[in-house]
Amino acid sequence: MTNSKPNAIHYSSNLERICALDSHHVWHPYSSFTPPVAPLPVARAEGVEIHLEDGRSLIDGMASWWCAIHGYNHPVLNKALADQSQRMSHVMFGGLTHEPAVTLAKKLVDITPEPLSKVFLADSGSIAVEVALKMAIQYWASLGKPEKCRSATVRNGYHGDTFAAMSVCDPVNGMHELFSGVLPKVHFLPAPNPGFQEPIVAAEITAIEELFARHHNEISAFIIEPVVQGAGGMRIYNPQYLQGLRKLCDEYNILLIFDEIATGFGRTGKLFAANHAGVTPDILTLGKTISGGYMSLAATLTSDRVSEGISQGVAPVLMHGPTFMGNPLACNVAIASINLLLDGPWQARVKSIESTLSEELLALTTLPEVADVRCLGAIGVIEMKHPVDMIKAQSAFTELGVWLRPFGRLIYCMPPYIISDSQLRQVITAMKATVAALK
Repeated sequence: MTNSKPNAIHYSSNLERICALDSHHVWHPYSSFTPPVAPLPVARAEGVEIHLEDGRSLIDGMASWWCAIHGYNHPVLNKALADQSQRMSHVMFGGLTHEPAVTLAKKLVDITPEPLSKVFLADSGSIAVEVALKMAIQYWASLGKPEKCRSATVRNGYHGDTFAAMSVCDPVNGMHELFSGVLPKVHFLPAPNPGFQEPIVAAEITAIEELFARHHNEISAFIIEPVVQGAGGMRIYNPQYLQGLRKLCDEYNILLIFDEIATGFGRTGKLFAANHAGVTPDILTLGKTISGGYMSLAATLTSDRVSEGISQGVAPVLMHGPTFMGNPLACNVAIASINLLLDGPWQARVKSIESTLSEELLALTTLPEVADVRCLGAIGVIEMKHPVDMIKAQSAFTELGVWLRPFGRLIYCMPPYIISDSQLRQVITAMKATVAALK
């Protein structure tokens, strides 16, 4: 076999080299090589600014897909990472343990509602969801009810890109329709009606009860993103829906899973979105923000009831074990990130962001091309009546010194909590300008 790879090429600049090699070899999320979409090379990031290789700086209104709540290059998180690297960067978690993992697990139990008491540390949000769904199936199998192995959820949800996670994403708008023929079959209900303050419709709860009455013998768990549905449409709904759902899950003996990967750690104005409803799930998934955006890490929490049920079953161990589970570097920086959040004025910061977003964006609902505007916590969403040309819009944002990444019909921001008022208003000004240009 001959080597057909090209010989070394000389580039006029480092920027040219990065762009050329990227276009030939690097497959970015939801992208294609035909034609390639040229991403912006980043040299460094500081605070809430991304500094590009070409010398430009952008205010990050996305918090790197919602995870960098403290901004970039934070000295406290840098120190946590550096300190741990001098002790132990990684060790397998099978048969071994270490202080960063134990401390993080205890911290997560302390700040989440009872009776969540057991923590499975995973690599990413998608894997945390996989683990949650497997926990539910294995729990019922351990209790002698293997027929309870199907999941239920609502439309417009997004829970990740691995197979079980894809199965509970919206089957039409969830980006995974191509795989529908091979995914596990799931029971879907209509999404909750939008509006944080809008009263829930009795028919919504009736639909849950009717589904459970017919299929509770085969449903292992109901999974939902509490209060805010993220990548499935950035929809915000009344927390009272969760209260009705919790009651019916208890009545029909179905486990309840809350996916707080996008909403956890303050994004909605409460430490966890479920706090808006005063409801505790049987299983909770966390990710993204857990390490302040420094390292890939996630967690699946559950109760003694679920863990004891699994542990007494025919397969008395949870059947999952990622190689990098409980990575000490990730755990130590996660501890520092959570402490940094809890010790700081995060509530005041998020409230201020919400106030500014509401003040500036809600007036856009009068524009004929705008379908809806919604704000909650550090989330601001403009829904257009027609799909947004993401490449064109992103280019416009970049020219205005802002980093935002629209999708579908949505132009939205979820900034770091440390963003200043002037920086936030620059992001909002760019959003308004882009909306105006889409007339």
